[in-house]
Amino acid sequence: MPDPERLLELLLDLPQLYAAQLSAGGRALAWVWNGVDPAPSVWARTPAGRVERMSHGEDEVFLLGFVPGERGVVYETDLGDERTTPWARPWEGAPERIGEAHPPYFPRGAELHPERPWVFFGANYDFARGKAIEPTWVWRRDLKTGELRALARPERPGTWAPQLSPDGRWVLYDRGTRHPGGQELWLVGADGEGDRLLVSAGEARKVYGLWAGARVNHVAEAEGTRVWGWLEPDGRGQALLEDPYLEYPLRLGGTPLLAAQAVRRARSYTLLAGPQSGAVRELRPPSGSLTLLGQDAGGWVGVYASSTRPADLVRLDPDALEPEAFTSLTGLDERLPAGLLAGLVPAEDFEWTSTDGLPVHGFVYRTPHRPRGTIVLVHGGPTAHYGEYVSPEVQYYLARGFNVFLPNYRGSTGYGLAFQQKIKETGWGGLEQDDIRTGIEALITTGLAEPGRVGVTGTSYGGYSSWWQITHAPPELVAAAAPICGMTDLVVDYYSTRPDLRPYSEEMLGGSPEEVPERYHERSPVHYVNRIRGRLLIVQGALDPNVTPENLTTVRRALDAAGVPYELLVFEDEGHGIRKKENRRTLYRRLADFFEAAFAKG
Repeated sequence: MPDPERLLELLLDLPQLYAAQLSAGGRALAWVWNGVDPAPSVWARTPAGRVERMSHGEDEVFLLGFVPGERGVVYETDLGDERTTPWARPWEGAPERIGEAHPPYFPRGAELHPERPWVFFGANYDFARGKAIEPTWVWRRDLKTGELRALARPERPGTWAPQLSPDGRWVLYDRGTRHPGGQELWLVGADGEGDRLLVSAGEARKVYGLWAGARVNHVAEAEGTRVWGWLEPDGRGQALLEDPYLEYPLRLGGTPLLAAQAVRRARSYTLLAGPQSGAVRELRPPSGSLTLLGQDAGGWVGVYASSTRPADLVRLDPDALEPEAFTSLTGLDERLPAGLLAGLVPAEDFEWTSTDGLPVHGFVYRTPHRPRGTIVLVHGGPTAHYGEYVSPEVQYYLARGFNVFLPNYRGSTGYGLAFQQKIKETGWGGLEQDDIRTGIEALITTGLAEPGRVGVTGTSYGGYSSWWQITHAPPELVAAAAPICGMTDLVVDYYSTRPDLRPYSEEMLGGSPEEVPERYHERSPVHYVNRIRGRLLIVQGALDPNVTPENLTTVRRALDAAGVPYELLVFEDEGHGIRKKENRRTLYRRLADFFEAAFAKG
């Protein structure tokens, strides 16, 4: 293997694939690649068989879907502040803007009507009054006349983009209930008529859904489990499966079959069902994670990833799910330097028991060199998880001589609904932080970490957890922390974040700051910075609308008042997370240098 700095350059050029979609007719594939261009970009395999970049410019992009008739792709560009601009790009020709450029609101999605010059989207904005609002309303824009019509006016923020049915008659959207943890599916006509409830799992439970042809493929929460099924727009339907490891429905292209994603021990697999027979089939490879996309002219298509195989579009046979049998559809191997994959360090399962007896799981990567220390990389969300996938960041730290630990604490997805919901029993800053701390203690007990040579970092909720550990764990356990875009004062965060994200804080903390002020104060790391005895590096994206720079301003004031030294790294052109290639190069090197210096003094 090359030296660590040369390896970092190779890893940053590694194509990292996500958000892949197969078009409804199975004739086109589209996905986002990070690492190929200076910022994440949309690529596609067109109906003509060409693989080419579809997005333009060097801003971050998100794939939204396809132009009706499989005539191109729809995507949005983001300057970093999540006030995105939607575009439609035909296979031949230039992209066309189909919405406002950098609007004064936070858009959700953009879907084109198959026959009319209409685009449908969600926005926390009242265009009649020219004012930003907290709820996410469903809008229809006429691209010829500019006319805007509100199709639905929910009273609470939404979570997902509105979805237009393939025939252009209905818009499916989610509507928050009065409980911050509740989410229902509603339908409204494309003409604005007939707004009505389609399915609810209860006031405090969530339903996720998307169109699968003329049906709505949905997954609903139940008591300790989830239920997968489908519905017609008139409400007729069928339940297919009850399984706590179900997570969300999938949209398949080129087939009438239905699919859902399930996850066990942080490894994803696909469930396949016939809508009429109701028979369910599990497509679960022996290692790694698999997400099915559908069928094209050549057969089944999916996305496969493992800790030593980058996520890639593959051709697969459902009767032969050994990864060695998969064939790349992107020519990934031709893009990789010789010998790079063979030198990647694989993930190892790691289990421990938390303070209340809860079994917890995560992944450990062992450096092939003499260990300098251990970096704990905490995932964000917290409704997310670290799975098996190739991480340039992790592999670089390993090359620099660090062991790396990825804990999937309570509240993580990937371990069933009951485990995911356990974080709400004590709220943010509760027992999930004990899960992380006891994981570090277990590493030390097993010889995978040394006292005084452990550092914690992560983005978003991982940044919050980094703050929590450096302010609450003793320095002989956590010697350094590097929070990235992490919440510091939960009250400041609540009022400065995107308004559509506030219900998430209410769900996790048991109410708003007015309703449970003591908990918001008690769980805010800013009030404990006088306890910090280890090294501290703060990282922030200056454009972040989620965990805003107000969090940074507040904690710097407290640190200065307490006389606590710290280092600061601000990326002026980044938002919630550091994603551009050049910035990731700077970040990973700075973090490795920071932890190396901190552990040398340990």
